[in-house]
Amino acid sequence: MRFEVLSKEDMIELSKELSKEGIMNKTREELGWELHHIIVIKGKFSELVKKSEGIEVIEDTLEEIRATFDALMDEWNVGEEKEFKELFDEVNVPKLTLITALIENGYVEGEEKLRLLNKPKLDELEIELRFNIDELEDVLEEIEDKLDATLTTELPFMRKYFVEVLEIEEEMIKRALEIAEEYATEDSLVEAMFVGIGKSVLANAILEIAEKKDTKIELIETLLEHEPLTVEGKREKINIYFDDEAIEDILKELQKMGYLKVKGNRIWI
Repeated sequence: MRFEVLSKEDMIELSKELSKEGIMNKTREELGWELHHIIVIKGKFSELVKKSEGIEVIEDTLEEIRATFDALMDEWNVGEEKEFKELFDEVNVPKLTLITALIENGYVEGEEKLRLLNKPKLDELEIELRFNIDELEDVLEEIEDKLDATLTTELPFMRKYFVEVLEIEEEMIKRALEIAEEYATEDSLVEAMFVGIGKSVLANAILEIAEKKDTKIELIETLLEHEPLTVEGKREKINIYFDDEAIEDILKELQKMGYLKVKGNRIWI
């Protein structure tokens, strides 16, 4: 199983923490990317309100922007400067959308500190709304017709950092998961949990069969007869599927870790 982390420093620290606990691991860096499909809707605020009537997701977003605008204008005087971090003390998409519009329409200027030059009328403000395509899946056709929406695909490239755990013992895997909670991304942590359980079950099944079968062909045939392997909890179940090539790969890993030896068609524990 492997964990994705957000920086080289985190990769090194996680690897060190795992090694301190006697958990075999290796680090890996590779070129990565993310693919985002964004629906972009532009127009004067009043026109967007009119055209989006009946499209709940757009109506709700515009209502949030209106409430944000009223609150912001109540506390921000013309000529007053506000620090960027003061305006965004927490993630707030409606506020970011609004302030971006204020800057692009010439009502606000600055970088670290933003100065309000004039207070606009919200209805006349040109706004750009951005949605992940998944958010609008059910109303895409309607939005394209009514709001002249466009699709923008964003493809950022970046280096990604991983720590791979080379263990099959359940206790070692559980401990690795506990340590990685502080470093790994949420998605990779969840995936690693299932992969770790799955590989542990499959590897231990291979070792159990290898004690009775001394040829690789017999081992693979016996294991395939038992597919899928199943792990059951109180309210959940994991079905583990594999083919002969996957078994071959697990055998290679087990051999590297010293659990067994494979030579040609022969297997020794």
